[in-house]
Amino acid sequence: MSDRPLPAARRAARADDAHGSQFRLLRERRFAPFFWTQFLGAMNDNVFKIGFTSLVTYQAARFSGVNAETAAFLISAIFILPFVLFSATSGQIADKYDKAMLTRFVKTFEIGVMVVGGAGFWLHSAPLLYLCTFMMGVHSTLFGPVKYAYLPQHLEKQELVGGNGLVEMGTFVAILLGTIVGGAAAGLASHGEAILAGGCIAIAVIGRVVSGFVPASRPAQPCLQINWNPVSETWRNLKLAREQRTVFLSLLGISWLWFVGATFLSSFFRFAKEVLSANPDVVTVLLATFSIGIGIGSLMCERLSKRRIEVGLVPLGSIGISVFAIDLFFASHALPSAPHLLSVAEFVAVPAHWRVLADLFLLAMFGGFYSVPLYALIQSRSVPSHRARIIAANNILNSLFMIVSALMAVALTSAGVGIPGLFLVTALLNVVVAIYIYSLVPEFLLRFIAWLLVHTFYRIRLVHAERIPEAGAAVLVCNHVSYVDAIVIMAESPRPIRFVMDHRIFRTPIVGWLFRDAKAIPIAHAHEDAALLGRAYDACAQALANGELVCIFPEGKLTRTGDINPFRHGVTEILRRAQAPVVPMALCGLWGSVFSRDDGAHWPRPVHKGVMSRLTLAVGEPLDPAQVTLEGLQQIVTELRGARK
Repeated sequence: MSDRPLPAARRAARADDAHGSQFRLLRERRFAPFFWTQFLGAMNDNVFKIGFTSLVTYQAARFSGVNAETAAFLISAIFILPFVLFSATSGQIADKYDKAMLTRFVKTFEIGVMVVGGAGFWLHSAPLLYLCTFMMGVHSTLFGPVKYAYLPQHLEKQELVGGNGLVEMGTFVAILLGTIVGGAAAGLASHGEAILAGGCIAIAVIGRVVSGFVPASRPAQPCLQINWNPVSETWRNLKLAREQRTVFLSLLGISWLWFVGATFLSSFFRFAKEVLSANPDVVTVLLATFSIGIGIGSLMCERLSKRRIEVGLVPLGSIGISVFAIDLFFASHALPSAPHLLSVAEFVAVPAHWRVLADLFLLAMFGGFYSVPLYALIQSRSVPSHRARIIAANNILNSLFMIVSALMAVALTSAGVGIPGLFLVTALLNVVVAIYIYSLVPEFLLRFIAWLLVHTFYRIRLVHAERIPEAGAAVLVCNHVSYVDAIVIMAESPRPIRFVMDHRIFRTPIVGWLFRDAKAIPIAHAHEDAALLGRAYDACAQALANGELVCIFPEGKLTRTGDINPFRHGVTEILRRAQAPVVPMALCGLWGSVFSRDDGAHWPRPVHKGVMSRLTLAVGEPLDPAQVTLEGLQQIVTELRGARK
């Protein structure tokens, strides 16, 4: 969301556009020049790196002192080293200065870097090429905080998922084009190095011209005093990121994806040569498949999340990554032998190779599901004045994870583990890391369950869901129809909710753990545990004082008939302790589903409504707490629900 107020007409226009395609952003100056600037930068990175990697893998004899088996991992490690050294400083610079000005400075710097790289290609000088790799890492280190801090400053919150999806898609399409150009030029018998040199310099110049159209971006903290000590500032940035637990764990989640991605991408040349028995052109096919997969996955996020920041897609993404990485291991052992290095035509003519391509495509697509919501979550929940430094902390973590990835790959390769084995180890580690992260942040897992529920069992019609406040305290009040009411409401809320729940739920093994870690508030009737009842009301008051959403089902129990039971005094007791707007809500269509109860039944009733049943969540106008009465509130909820149960 923009950090400065917008004119009313502009806000209205953006609201009208909120339901349009994310591609409309490519026609707007606030997004398009920035998009093409980062696109060209990512493309140039890969023209250079792929050209360099291809040359030292397949033509190592022309570069003295280069080990072809470890060169790809070394290039990757050198490129990301500047992220460790300079990210903390770049984050401060991005918070202090105009991001448009910084963008133009970075693109000018890129031209000089590519002159050095061009000389390295022309002279077959590995030291110059390694130096250029390091300097391109510096270029990306400087631009990273600018890139991700720019988006929330120029996009509305409902545009963040679509905007991040476009950036992720554009980045990997740029990787694809860079791979094609770099690989094709490196494969030429003559003049390949000259074409690489000229191409990298030309792309850098075009990028500088495009950056001139990026609109001005007000500095987030112009009075910031820059700490030039990278060690102390790195530590300070990491401490700053840890102040918001969910944001910090999201940073770790993104860094883990970079670990996984770096392992796969750095292995493609050896995978093609040693496992697939294919020539360098097939590496382009592998990278193209991977890039298209993550691009499509990134673009799909906006539709799958209904233009909201839907962290429920993150567990879905991690599951897909592991499943298809494991299958890639088995697919790699079911390949026929080849008498020579296969061309692209020969490679695609073998049916077994299509399974490899399918695994790469799906693995990458689920990676898009994983990354886009995390980036949008970090941008939306970070304090604007510190956002670039939070992104810098992310870059530091990314680089550390990628260095560990390179070290792991070198160690396993030296120990005799083949590339398929490296993929399997990475997939199994991904399972362990995913379980660990979701145990720390149950919000991700709960949102995944909620997202899965509303995309399999139910089709939800929303009525005025925008009335659920995106900021500030409020008490949400809803009728209680089924065991999944909280999950349905959670799935449609723009932010986390503290649900007030029967204390017995917390004694169940799995559900209890999930809701307890999601900070649900246990409550009991006065005759069961008066002390717990008092603590529940106090916890609600404290949550509201902290600006959180609290949801209560004032009937106190599930309906056994489908009709709304009389409201109890829980709402008024909460409001007596803390004043906050009351938002009435109503669910209809859940009665008769597998998750509802009939008269006298102790288990969910038999299915009377099939998969993809239609239900409605209707949200009423927020009410002044001073005017709330139980009778009036129940009447509003009943009217919102209507005749349908």
